[in-house]
Amino acid sequence: MELGHVVVLAGGLSYEREVSLRSGRRVTDALRARDIPVELRDADATLLDSLADDPPDIVFPVLHGASGEDGSIRDVLELVGVPYLGARPDACRVAWDKPTAKSVVRRAGLLTPDSVALPKEVFHDLGAASVLARIVDALGLPLFVKPTRGGSALGSSVVHEPSELSAAMVSCFAYGDAALIERYVSGTEVAVSVIEQDGVPSALPAVEIVTPSSLYDYTARYDAGDTEFITPARLSPDVAARVTDAAVTAHRTLGLRDISRTDLIVSPDGEVHFLEVNVAPGMTETSLLPRAVSVAGLDLGEVCESLLQARLA
Repeated sequence: MELGHVVVLAGGLSYEREVSLRSGRRVTDALRARDIPVELRDADATLLDSLADDPPDIVFPVLHGASGEDGSIRDVLELVGVPYLGARPDACRVAWDKPTAKSVVRRAGLLTPDSVALPKEVFHDLGAASVLARIVDALGLPLFVKPTRGGSALGSSVVHEPSELSAAMVSCFAYGDAALIERYVSGTEVAVSVIEQDGVPSALPAVEIVTPSSLYDYTARYDAGDTEFITPARLSPDVAARVTDAAVTAHRTLGLRDISRTDLIVSPDGEVHFLEVNVAPGMTETSLLPRAVSVAGLDLGEVCESLLQARLA
């Protein structure tokens, strides 16, 4: 099907607004390079009127963070009857909530680090010191702390000593009202993007992430610096096959569609651990999905066009 009017939706009001705008511009440029009529729009108060006045053939949401990945914007697109690329609202809500996503994929047989998820109120009502001590007793050290909802590693930190845990929780609660505290798994961090071809999810080459510290944080993700990205990841054929299988399993089990990216850790003994999944992967110059597309010998604009055409078919 020939694409007529495509709207790339980016921006919004989450902490990840600037990253979303960069992703949106990258997708818009890639589609324009293929002579596809495309408009980049922000998710603001003018959006619904513009969709009603000039309905697009399809919307490509490249919104990161809340509303973009929690299903709410996609709910609105369904209300106004505009087709869109990517997961439907219910699947977004499951994937967006990290503890829920971990529970779902664990039932499907994937490994994921042991963890607890607690709202801020628990620490207030039961006493932060007592709760934190029990967490360390149960999960051990080191730990990884992050908001239960959110992306780009905002509010995330690695805890090596009990004395560091309180500050990690404060940082986490600056970005969300609940914290996911996981047992930290050391090893090789990889990201595996999944795109659907003829309705069948297929994994792109895994991207290995090598950072100078133990945390692949916001700066490491989006600013050129000391982070090294190796594609395809330096994995044995057996482990490479298992990270591919894990990403496709997560995509299917969580009910996603069209496109996703799964973040994994491969421990030194070769065990593959699921960390989280992204329903709106970054598309910036430093993002992982475009790197995987390039290494696979594909063109980003062609991939985006194919996904949009398939969704309209």
